[in-house]
Amino acid sequence: MAYARLLPISALLLAGLASLTPPALSRGRHYETSDAPQTVSATCDNQDFISKQLAYENGGDKADTAVHICGRVLAVSPNAKRTRSGWHGYFYVAVTPTVSIRVVSGLDEMQAPAWPWVAKGDQVEVVGRYYFDSMRRQGIDWTHHGTGSSWHVPGYVAVNGTRYQ
Repeated sequence: MAYARLLPISALLLAGLASLTPPALSRGRHYETSDAPQTVSATCDNQDFISKQLAYENGGDKADTAVHICGRVLAVSPNAKRTRSGWHGYFYVAVTPTVSIRVVSGLDEMQAPAWPWVAKGDQVEVVGRYYFDSMRRQGIDWTHHGTGSSWHVPGYVAVNGTRYQ
């Protein structure tokens, strides 16, 4: 299986969460399409996410796509980081027992308490934009209610049933 798809908890602990969560930079290889998605599944669909991730990893179209996932939080970066696009919080979600994904929360856009408002072990549901720049640079962002000219699907993060958007 692909290295980026396997992030066992022991690897997260050995590598240290800080080394796994670099500040969100303007993605150099941002893939935009004129066919930007307008909707996402009303319920979490981890299998849809896994299918999209496998297609991207195997050379498929790399256009950003809307996803709706759920799972347990594996790790949380305790400190928010400031980037060119504002303050961001980072955490990892186990989508399956062997697949996890980084979630980037745009804290300036979200109506949520001070970071971190998610903790290891929390059950989360995430709606956002899945991006795949490379095997080691992929995640879910646009997890807030706002939209833009290149992204039209409002996102959110629900933590143990409490929704932040």
